[in-house]
Amino acid sequence: MKVKKYAKADIGSYSRIFFQIGLILVLATTYAGLEWEFTQRDNNLDYDLGVFEEDEIDIPISQLNTPPPPSLPEIVQVVEDDLEVEEDIIESTESSQDVKTMIIPVSAVIVAEEVEEIEEVPFFVVEQIPLYPGCENMKVKAEQKKCMENKIHSLFSKEFNTGISEQMGLNGIYRIFVVFKISATGDVVEIKTRGPNARLELEAERVAKLLPKMTPGKQRGKPVAVSYSLPIVFTVLPQS
Repeated sequence: MKVKKYAKADIGSYSRIFFQIGLILVLATTYAGLEWEFTQRDNNLDYDLGVFEEDEIDIPISQLNTPPPPSLPEIVQVVEDDLEVEEDIIESTESSQDVKTMIIPVSAVIVAEEVEEIEEVPFFVVEQIPLYPGCENMKVKAEQKKCMENKIHSLFSKEFNTGISEQMGLNGIYRIFVVFKISATGDVVEIKTRGPNARLELEAERVAKLLPKMTPGKQRGKPVAVSYSLPIVFTVLPQS
């Protein structure tokens, strides 16, 4: 049989197409084979879900140190001693004297009473206040107190020289505190003054020394020293 040839047929172009188709089939077959192998391997894998075992901790058993039982006391054996001991009698070397007991009658014993000394008592708490001359006729303590205060205030108002403040050019209200004691004999002692100026303090001390001797105050029926405080207040008006 004679093969017919066509002048226009291009056999080389068909071979190229067949080559490409074959290459695609080979690649597809290879890819399918690889996918199948990996799938089989994944199905054959064994997943080991391991069980975690907790570590057991051994707790040591503490042993109590039990003290040993108390030892029994030793039995003391009493050994009888048949040896006779001769006692030496020591005679007293002191000369024998007859001891005489003196009996003192109770009436001859004098018990000394403890005397409580009261050094000083404030004016407002003393049982019997000192009496300023001229206040002796007052029988009530409140009246005696008021009489004494009036007498002392009258003396300071009369004798205190307020001209000192005017000489110093002072103006306004001034206070001077005077403290003294009326002793157990009625004398005015331990005079202390405190004021805004030394000259005013000296003037207050001078007037306090003019206080007369008084009847001393008493505490529990005995004369005692009595402390007395006196505030002096005066006003100096400015000269016009």
